[in-house]
Amino acid sequence: MALWRIRATVDDRPGYLSVLTASLALKSVNILAVQVHTTEAGAVDDFLVDAPDALTEADLLAAIARGRGRDAFVARAEAEGLADQPTRALALAGRLVHDPDALGEALVALLDASEARWRPDPLPGRPGYDDSRMTLADPAGGSYEVLRPRPSFTPAEYARARALVEVAGTMVRNHQEQATLLLPDGAEITLRTAVEDDLDGVRALHERASSASLHSRYLGGGAPGDTRLRRLLEPAGGRTLVAIDSGGKVVAMASLLAEGDLGELAVLVEDGWQRRGLGTALARRLVAWAGKGRFAALVAHTGADNVAMLRTLRRLGAGESERDGAMVSVTLPITGREPAKDQAAVS
Repeated sequence: MALWRIRATVDDRPGYLSVLTASLALKSVNILAVQVHTTEAGAVDDFLVDAPDALTEADLLAAIARGRGRDAFVARAEAEGLADQPTRALALAGRLVHDPDALGEALVALLDASEARWRPDPLPGRPGYDDSRMTLADPAGGSYEVLRPRPSFTPAEYARARALVEVAGTMVRNHQEQATLLLPDGAEITLRTAVEDDLDGVRALHERASSASLHSRYLGGGAPGDTRLRRLLEPAGGRTLVAIDSGGKVVAMASLLAEGDLGELAVLVEDGWQRRGLGTALARRLVAWAGKGRFAALVAHTGADNVAMLRTLRRLGAGESERDGAMVSVTLPITGREPAKDQAAVS
């Protein structure tokens, strides 16, 4: 027996797939796996089959034609093809988690393509595909041109390729946004963008923080619950950074919340890590990130007695400040931008 890959288009009507499979069965062809791709031309059926050694490509093409299949493609397959498509896609996604630079090789494996050509220039237009060519943006920069003479690419395959690119893009962004910070006292801290999975670590940070630290961060509001913490971890239009010590604990976090073209900056540092430059490092990164986007200015609300935070804001170029009782609101202008008139500050 020999393994073959068969792809053919049939009318997307009840019973037509069974006609094709019956025609193959008459030739003692055993179907090991099947995928169905819906297209405008009909249902594209992709089979991995085990056929008698005596059967040739011409025999299989004839059986497909008798089974009302059209636009047929037949090729010998390897044993690796026995892994179903979801298993293959998950394995390739797992590879990209550890090596996002392997995107080109992963696309070739996912699509059974002949090659994936990387180009340093971005795509001249939108990503897309035709029968034998698929173009995709490389999250690390540049673009990929994936080639496969036959069979024609399908919408389902394009969707899978886009999903794989998104996995690689997420890992590239995570790698780019993670940095190791060496504090003046020699301690090493990892700084990175917060994700939903940081909820437990951030909750533990709040539980360890003193009431004075929580009062300074939340202006007397107390530690937030899980619902608000989730919003702080991945704020819409903003960004949150976390600081991780060598033991994997979250020891500080800094958030930039957005409302229009204004942002609110807030920092919480565990008591034992305060006055070591960690809060300043987190805030400086958020200010730099805000300068690359649409923000006209940032505002920070803090207690008038929070000397450490006020000192940090001055280092970052604090502009105007307003005092309202025990609270001070400090504005950090973004170079080259002016805040929109009558725009309310984030509360």
